[in-house]
Amino acid sequence: MRDLMTIARAARDAKTAVARLDTNAKNRGLAAIANALEAHIPEILAANHMDIAAGRANGLNEGLIDRLTLNEQRIAAIAEGCRQVAALPDPIGEVLWQRTRPNGLRIGLRRVPMGVIGIIYEARPNVTVDAAVLCFKAGSACVLRGGKEAFHSSQCLAELMRDALENAGLPRDAINLVEDTSRETANQMMRLNGYLDVLIPRGGAGLIRAVVQNATVPVIETGTGNCHIYVDASADLDMAAKILKNAKCQRISVCNAAESLLVHKDAAEAFLPMAAQALAPDHVVLHGCPRTMEILGDAVLPATDEDYGKEYLAYEISVKVVDSLSEAIDHINRFNTGHSECIVTKSYDAARQFTDEVDAAAVYVNASTRFTDGFEFGFGAEIGISTQKLHARGPMGLEALTSTKYVIFGDGQVR
Repeated sequence: MRDLMTIARAARDAKTAVARLDTNAKNRGLAAIANALEAHIPEILAANHMDIAAGRANGLNEGLIDRLTLNEQRIAAIAEGCRQVAALPDPIGEVLWQRTRPNGLRIGLRRVPMGVIGIIYEARPNVTVDAAVLCFKAGSACVLRGGKEAFHSSQCLAELMRDALENAGLPRDAINLVEDTSRETANQMMRLNGYLDVLIPRGGAGLIRAVVQNATVPVIETGTGNCHIYVDASADLDMAAKILKNAKCQRISVCNAAESLLVHKDAAEAFLPMAAQALAPDHVVLHGCPRTMEILGDAVLPATDEDYGKEYLAYEISVKVVDSLSEAIDHINRFNTGHSECIVTKSYDAARQFTDEVDAAAVYVNASTRFTDGFEFGFGAEIGISTQKLHARGPMGLEALTSTKYVIFGDGQVR
């Protein structure tokens, strides 16, 4: 097992070699990784089964078990994500703009690699691959530190990727996994100034908060998802029920799943029974306001501010009847986490007000919040969903993992 400083030095030493790779070489490496994953599915599943068994023995909830679980279809999707990243335009070297100053200087802004990107994440073995391939295509080396819950899966995946790069004649240390999953190692990683150029946490609120508060290296903050579905007075109610069911129930363990339902008072009497019926097959627990309880009866638990601000990651949802679109927007901006918000409406004016005034990385009109995803946005894999406003916001694909430099051409100018 390599210690953290050995890994950090290896990544720093590899970053120049990775930055020098041309697009064809990087794409060859990504193809090799995809092929290796598909060729070693039984080995990956065996490692994953060890993690699942340990997780159940340690009492992990079903939402986390779902995040942890790999199967043939999910591995195939991860491999396809690698190929999609390979098919994307290479951002490195792109000239964003170029201008000529009155003194004749030609100043241009060009995309360049970050250098070494660190990622700290939890029970998501797919992140091991997603993060590695995005960093590699973006011309950077990476240092990955996953949670102990996914240790065997991440270890297997990382070694397969490192072997694939080496067999393709590419730098093995472009991808590095920290195998010590102790909290102390995570804290050390947050302070690897001079080794890490940026650190990205991907996981629950506690992890993100710890990294943001304790890191001395630059951090890109990803966020939790308290996502809302707002059903406007003019909504197509059948459409709204379909969107609600998908956003809440299609996969409960992800940050783009809906955790709260808001309904305009003029639609509440008709829609809330439809919502309850749509959510009933999955036994979703409803935490509702007094007006919700009046309409739906004893099946609804009373909601508190804690419920409205909670990312359940479970078959639970908070519900509130609002008097107006403005009240819905105010409620969302008070309780949301800046992730993804949806309005269901036939009104252009309502849609425009919602998209203008809701403060979130992704705002939907008549579509499920489940689409906030790098794969669905056409980015291939993603490094995470940024809920901050500096550098990157929303699903972070290749461009979000680059920096820029100014390149200036002159012919002897002095100041």
